[in-house]
Amino acid sequence: MKLLKQFCVILLFSFLGEVLSRVMPLALPASIYGIIALFLCLAAGVVRMESIREISTLLIEIMPVLFIAPAAGLIDIWPAIRGDWPAYLFITVITTFIVMIVSGHATQWVLRGENHGKGER
Repeated sequence: MKLLKQFCVILLFSFLGEVLSRVMPLALPASIYGIIALFLCLAAGVVRMESIREISTLLIEIMPVLFIAPAAGLIDIWPAIRGDWPAYLFITVITTFIVMIVSGHATQWVLRGENHGKGER
């Protein structure tokens, strides 16, 4: 029952993201709006990390399984992308490194901010 409650919290932010994507003028996917809303609520203390920790861990653990359907979809459209696969591979590798670099810098920035705040107390 605890996991179901935690999953409902995640679904609530997913639904909020859907609503925001329809209302806001920016062309952002609903999932981004939902993640930003969840982050802001976690940062503001509206949602406690403990209230979603277990389901978040479970979803991260099963994440590879969630990519099976999109991978199978690639097999279906292979004839259409066969000639362009080097470009897709290049874009995938480059964007993966960009995401890794930006995520690393963002994590370091957040950790430096947390350490700085603890030192002032």
